[in-house]
Amino acid sequence: MESPKKVALIIGAGPAGLTAAYEFLKRSAVVPLVIEKSAEMGGISRTVRYKGNRMDIGGHRFFSKSDRVMQWWMDVMPPQASAEPEQFIHYQNQSRTIATGGNGPDPASDDRVMLIRNRKSRIYFLRRFFEYPIKLSGDTLAKLGPWRTVRIGFSYVWAALNQRRPERSLEEFLINRFGKELYLTFFKSYTEKVWGVPCDQISAEWGAQRIKGLSLVKTLTHMLKKMVRPDRGLGQKNVETSLIEKFLYPKLGPGQLWEYVAESIRGSGGSILTGWSVDAIHTDGDRVVAVEAVHENGERRRFEGDYFFSTMPVQELVRALEPAAPAEVRSISDGLQYRDFITVGLLLDRLLLEEDSARGKKLLQDNWIYIQEPDVLVGRMQIFNNWSPYMVSDPQKVWIGLEYFCYETDDLWKKSDADMIALAVAEMEKIGILSGRDVRDGTVIRVPKTYPAYFGSYDRFDDIRRYLDRYENLFLVGRNGMHKYNNQDHSMLTAMTAVDNIVAGITDKANIWAVNTEMEYHEEKK
Repeated sequence: MESPKKVALIIGAGPAGLTAAYEFLKRSAVVPLVIEKSAEMGGISRTVRYKGNRMDIGGHRFFSKSDRVMQWWMDVMPPQASAEPEQFIHYQNQSRTIATGGNGPDPASDDRVMLIRNRKSRIYFLRRFFEYPIKLSGDTLAKLGPWRTVRIGFSYVWAALNQRRPERSLEEFLINRFGKELYLTFFKSYTEKVWGVPCDQISAEWGAQRIKGLSLVKTLTHMLKKMVRPDRGLGQKNVETSLIEKFLYPKLGPGQLWEYVAESIRGSGGSILTGWSVDAIHTDGDRVVAVEAVHENGERRRFEGDYFFSTMPVQELVRALEPAAPAEVRSISDGLQYRDFITVGLLLDRLLLEEDSARGKKLLQDNWIYIQEPDVLVGRMQIFNNWSPYMVSDPQKVWIGLEYFCYETDDLWKKSDADMIALAVAEMEKIGILSGRDVRDGTVIRVPKTYPAYFGSYDRFDDIRRYLDRYENLFLVGRNGMHKYNNQDHSMLTAMTAVDNIVAGITDKANIWAVNTEMEYHEEKK
């Protein structure tokens, strides 16, 4: 008689949860059961649909320094046939080089395709555009003016000569790498707009995780290399991720890829249940034995398993434990903070600001623009047309996303959709990017707990980690699951590593927590 297969119960159908389920089916006899509270696949990497238009929440470039992740994406969705021959990826553990050009699907006739996209993002400050990451080019210096330029130069030299200063806060981290004047000009206001607290109250670990490899010297070096070899294609493994020139992108937005992954999981024997919210996690000694979840229709069920993966916010996980975690662990967990996120989608006839071209004016080519003007609340603007032209139902229209960062307790979060759209239009008119006369439609998307914060009780997070790691069959993966500001590929790698450990019989979880910490693997915010 065949013994029953083991079950991996996975909380959350975001990138980490779906990757874990996919990996189990591909590499082991363990059967995954994914429990998702929404009806969408992909978490914050989902694609939101609105009247034939599509929105990418936060913007997701499909580029990774992990060969494993890049191959994983391309297995699910092949790159477009028009990829140039030099667009290839080198695999660390294989002697072969796999080319992506010449034999992929055609995006004009096939939806299941990764487009090759050019990366462009800029800073909007002083009602002018600056390159991002900031480049001290002649154009930048002219826009900054001679006096500000001199201050930036002297403060950078001073910082470069005093590299042994401590880095207890994000402010100290940034000043050490860019100098005080450049920090005050281009980093401070935007970062505080995102997080809602002063930079000197945010842990330096945020910088170490997100922008460790980026500095003024590396930016300048990249500029020089680009002059020698202007087109790197996708072979950008030795380039800081914030400086890459091209990336892959699903034709119909990031959620399209995760919807295909979900189909594959279900087609291979796994299960994905939607509309279920986990609110109790039952433990016995050093093992998790079951979870309880309530459906949106009020039904309650108990789910048992052999392995448990959690991508739910750590704060919610600790509150759900039964028996309850020690008071000290609960206290630290309750002190964790999260930044929430609002996107206002606007459909327009045109933008007031346009790009010069040989044929006259055309749409700005940016994927996103950082709004660093201190007199508005909006933090960033996405132009969905430039992520993929297939995200917009009418190619004659401009489809943008305006991003706001707040807390659920803020008045901003509580505004009606109509008031939020009116605020977004008024702010963009104020800084000269659009005219309200050109706005044809709008929608509002609110995403709670988008960004786990590196302040509050975060400085004691290791106590929570040690307590939860004692449960030998519980694996915390993903951004909220680990309270780490991971990008999509980092979240996937945490899930892959956890499955690797189970398959190999490894019980130590240190390598899961090391993803995006000890790797040469750091990316700009998205």
